[in-house]
Amino acid sequence: MTSVGIFIFDDVEVLDFAGPFEVFSRTRTVPGVDSRRTDDSAPFKVFTVAKRHDPVTAIGGLRVIPDYAWHDAPAIDLLVVPGGFGTRPLLNDAATVDWIAAMAGKTSQMTSVCTGALLLAKAGLLAGRRATTHWAAHDLLASIDPTIRVERESRVVHDGVFTSAGVAAGMDMAFAVVERLCGREVADETARYIEFPRTARSVAV
Repeated sequence: MTSVGIFIFDDVEVLDFAGPFEVFSRTRTVPGVDSRRTDDSAPFKVFTVAKRHDPVTAIGGLRVIPDYAWHDAPAIDLLVVPGGFGTRPLLNDAATVDWIAAMAGKTSQMTSVCTGALLLAKAGLLAGRRATTHWAAHDLLASIDPTIRVERESRVVHDGVFTSAGVAAGMDMAFAVVERLCGREVADETARYIEFPRTARSVAV
């Protein structure tokens, strides 16, 4: 089972973390509704992780209790770094940037949604890579690291690291990961189960 850790923080965008959580937690290698009643064919174990155990207040006022804090989280195979206005102060939070940089050496796959890419860039993880983010943050992403080739028209970009455009595009990113790890058939069946339309723009480039 691949462990998926989703980083949450104050002023995180709700769908940035909840969308990928839904995709990964509902994926099954056995098709059908009945397979979703148990975790027997679940390829992913999904949980949230934050700096501390304190409740996180997302954009819109949603309060979320993290499953783990940094210090007691289990091993993470795939890290999801979502976005939201809360990423801006975190760009100047050395502890957060250092934790993300350290996680890159421990995970098999790093991913971001929306302005989560800004944190990956600040941690040096997008240097020389193609990447994307929310349309309103394209220039900011480029300014953090001028070696990043910002894909301004792409919804999902995979260049060693998965990055996505804003908010709802995080679900496209998650499905791109599912397809890469479990195959197109599993990804498409899961999309059908949650009634999410996959389009050509949803495919990682």
